Amino acid sequence: MTDLVFARSLFGTTMGFHIIFASLGVGIPLMILFAEIMFQRTKDVDYSVMAKRWTKGQAVLLGVAIPTGTIAGVQLSLLWPGFMEVIGKVMSLPFQIEIYAFFIEALFMSIYVYAYDRIGPKTRILSVFLIFLGATASAVLITNVHAFEGTPAGFRIENGEITDVDPWAAFFNPSFVVSAAHVAFSAFMTGAFMITTIAAYKMLKYRKKDHLFAFHRKAFILSLAIGLVSSFLTAINGHESAQMLHEYQPEKLAAAEGLFETQDYAPLSIGGFTDRETQEVKYGIEIPWALSFLAGNSFDTEVKGLNDFPEDYWPPLFVHTLFNAMVLIGSALIGLSFFGLVWKRFVKKPFPKWFLWICIPSGPLAILSIEFGWIFACTGRQPWVIYRLLRTSEVVTKSGNIGTLFFAFTIVYVILGAAVLLVLLYYFKRNTVEKDLAAAKGANSEGGSVDAY
Repeated sequence: MTDLVFARSLFGTTMGFHIIFASLGVGIPLMILFAEIMFQRTKDVDYSVMAKRWTKGQAVLLGVAIPTGTIAGVQLSLLWPGFMEVIGKVMSLPFQIEIYAFFIEALFMSIYVYAYDRIGPKTRILSVFLIFLGATASAVLITNVHAFEGTPAGFRIENGEITDVDPWAAFFNPSFVVSAAHVAFSAFMTGAFMITTIAAYKMLKYRKKDHLFAFHRKAFILSLAIGLVSSFLTAINGHESAQMLHEYQPEKLAAAEGLFETQDYAPLSIGGFTDRETQEVKYGIEIPWALSFLAGNSFDTEVKGLNDFPEDYWPPLFVHTLFNAMVLIGSALIGLSFFGLVWKRFVKKPFPKWFLWICIPSGPLAILSIEFGWIFACTGRQPWVIYRLLRTSEVVTKSGNIGTLFFAFTIVYVILGAAVLLVLLYYFKRNTVEKDLAAAKGANSEGGSVDAY
């Protein structure tokens, strides 16, 4: 393995680990916000307890997201010095603004956690909304750097020198809006389905304890509703993303679908794997004309194939599998949440056990779809770190010994991930739903406000 491969593996592992906590750090605040709104609308103490418990989990996740995000920033500078030279001169605005977004998130998280019983209902909702806004803005701003890599704008390179820099043109690069929306919607989806996973498991566990079952059923229905909307929006945005690829990174779209020959009425290949030798997708299912429609909203849209580009421009062909896995999981989550809400609305019977068992993997699958999507987005841009302007191999560090760092950091992430799970399990085992409900209802029955919980 070369230093280039080790550098990409190290940074990819860091981002793959960080993105779990970053995505949940955006999605969970949305769940907390809706729980607070439901509490204020219904005065049902269960929703207040949900908000408080989810906030405790959010605090633990944020404690990991911050240092891993910092590590990713440091690794950008150390592993890709040539890339950061361009970013420093052209694309520093997102990093600068992101500091303020994080400040808002951290400030109002402190207010919400430590002053919960000292502020009014509207202030609590405002605090959670600003936590949610700060977290979402942070994710969008950092992801904008990735959007810039795929659709660079706001500068030119002449004789190796960066000229005609326009930071705002770089910031509002062509794929900024589409990329920002995709990151936000997929994070909302992930946060919702992680709650679905926990609630489904608890409903199976406490099926004979009416008060606990009712508590988790409310969380389950709320998470399915938010999960359905966010996963559907993610899918719609995915269609827009495919059209962006068709216009700005056509070889990436061709690799995603295993298309080698340029053609109109191009078919969409589902499943299978891309065979470079035979230049076809083996064992896949073809939907006639669908790729052309996906790319240009017309069945006769011409889609460029890989053979129209030099072979050293081709992304790795396994991105077809990543793309398919991402789409498959997203589609399954839409169907899962839609079925659950239809059952609740029209059948009006307890959710069947088999459905709850199917719902348990939904959260991990949502995380897995984000991982597949992130790898697809970054790997599908190769060999470019800035599309058609700067190759990844040209900007990697020459320091050496990157392999040692890769293995060391991988071990650290495994230990840290296990530690997070143990901390969450330990905390919620000691602080059960029964205790929290008793404390909240006890405060209310003694003449105090439920809000004081």
